Amino acid sequence: MLLSLILITISFREPTGGALHSVNSAGATVLRPFEVAAERVARPFRDVYGYFRGLVHAKRENSRLRAEVNQLREQKLQGQSALEQNRELRAQLKFIDSPLFPGDYAPVNTRIISWASEFEQQVVIAAGSDAGIRQDTPIVTRDGLVGRVTDVTGNAAQVTLLTDENSAVPARDPKTGAIGLIRHGQGEGSLLLDFVRKEANVQAGDVIVTAGTRSKQYPSLFPGGIPIGVVTSVGQSDTALYKQIQIAPFVDFSALDAVTALITHKRTPKAP
Repeated sequence: MLLSLILITISFREPTGGALHSVNSAGATVLRPFEVAAERVARPFRDVYGYFRGLVHAKRENSRLRAEVNQLREQKLQGQSALEQNRELRAQLKFIDSPLFPGDYAPVNTRIISWASEFEQQVVIAAGSDAGIRQDTPIVTRDGLVGRVTDVTGNAAQVTLLTDENSAVPARDPKTGAIGLIRHGQGEGSLLLDFVRKEANVQAGDVIVTAGTRSKQYPSLFPGGIPIGVVTSVGQSDTALYKQIQIAPFVDFSALDAVTALITHKRTPKAP
């Protein structure tokens, strides 16, 4: 260390043409080829290190961008779903304000949150007894009748659809006055207007609605005049007592989303 200090001191005090500077210049000249060679040898290693470092950075950036894309895609889907629900609820409000909405009933707009069973035609809605819904409450959309509540909790309710094999709704043809019973049809999503006598002049294209209560002795669960579907075919045989009437429902049961529960403070009759 003492020798280094002495040499540094002499180097600073010595003129440029001094012996020590001459030795330094000669040493640098001698060592220059070795420095160049070392630089050439080390350069590929530095390039490889830089490449892998950049690759790691690119992978991290790619992962970050992928996460952002997934988040934005999820936000877009949520926005589209909210927009569609908003449109459906606005359409429901138009139905509620129309003459088709039954008197003595108040609406509770809600949505489908799940299908109760893969095989049975039942859904679960996001409103229950806390919102005034109870057993046998009719459920509709702006298109027509959906079904009725068959089980209820505080914040949810199970709805049995018209297409369920256990469903039966008194219905009529306003054009002819024919009365029958809407039941599950043969095809998926199809309905039958059963127990219509042969003399009734029901024809394809006739609109079928709920019959409503026709006598105090046999009150209906459903208010009258709610659209159900349109007649697609009418058949009859010589031996049968009733016509075979196929109905295409107005409601698309495979795409249910927003629905309206018809709340009444009247005493609800028991289902048959």
